[in-house]
Amino acid sequence: MTETTLTAALHRRNTGRPPVWFMRQAGRYHSHYQALKKSADFIELCKNPVLAAETAMGPMQDFNFDAAILFSDLLFPLEAMGMGLTYDPGPKLAFHIQSVADVERLDGGAAMLDKLRFQAEAVKLTRARLGKDKGLIGFVGGPFTLYVYAAAGSHEKAAAALPGLTNGTYEAFNAKLLDLLAHNMALQSAAGVENIALFDTAAGEVDAATYGRHVVPVLTDLLARFRLLDATTPVTYYSRGTGPEHWDLLRDLPIQCLGIDWRHDMAQMLARYGQRWALQGNVDPEWLLLPGEELERRLRAWFAPLAALPAAARQGWICGLGHGVLQKTPESNILRFLSIQREIFG
Repeated sequence: MTETTLTAALHRRNTGRPPVWFMRQAGRYHSHYQALKKSADFIELCKNPVLAAETAMGPMQDFNFDAAILFSDLLFPLEAMGMGLTYDPGPKLAFHIQSVADVERLDGGAAMLDKLRFQAEAVKLTRARLGKDKGLIGFVGGPFTLYVYAAAGSHEKAAAALPGLTNGTYEAFNAKLLDLLAHNMALQSAAGVENIALFDTAAGEVDAATYGRHVVPVLTDLLARFRLLDATTPVTYYSRGTGPEHWDLLRDLPIQCLGIDWRHDMAQMLARYGQRWALQGNVDPEWLLLPGEELERRLRAWFAPLAALPAAARQGWICGLGHGVLQKTPESNILRFLSIQREIFG
């Protein structure tokens, strides 16, 4: 099988143009997605594998990204555990966990995996439609982020979840979550994704000391369980709002790629971490809301120091945004970004 540029970059051996994909590249900004939403709601787009594949393929057809990502949602494991989940339009769980007694209401473990098998079918259908030169990414939420959602409803309300780190709620929740999550990752990899992304969007809501004490050990546990099921599929870890003081605590974990948000200089991060991990990111997604000419000016200035690096320093760089595509992003700016990136890096 031909190695995609995504896989080559994940193993820090890409000698060509850095691959590009965007978080939320299939989403509300895109006319293809909006057309699908006229006849199906969000949950149907995710859980109907034919529709999930069609949604994932929209940006591939219209923009020619180098990788597609499974169209799904990181909260489905919570639904599988019995928390109830609706979207109106954002996610709403039927209840939140505030105590160990609340966690006892949940079902846990790999036995719940059958409720997530629609993801495997979506992966297979998406892979069948992708060109052999295109990558395919799966994803799950990080355990801490899933806990924050389970306890507080969103990462913006993370403070309400923090008491659970010390009163036993977090520990009890992870005891039920981790086997399910590891098997969820393996389900996707067995179905055909080349990379599993762990999205830990709430991790930046805690300082590095708390992160090291409560987040890193659980990530270590999850990855150990996953590696028993899948020893080779590269894992990307993205945590919004974190920085080197957090990432330095991850050096011994079996992850291959670190996602960097827009707050950090990518050339500097490649110099600091490029011998340890592939790096993904990290243009500010707000830039894509700018008039096209201003976006182009900023992108050319942003790409310049990366283009000036020795080619070997970019072998593990996966080009993208520092977070997801924003809802009001003009499609013309997606095309402009990709055109400039291909012009500069060949």
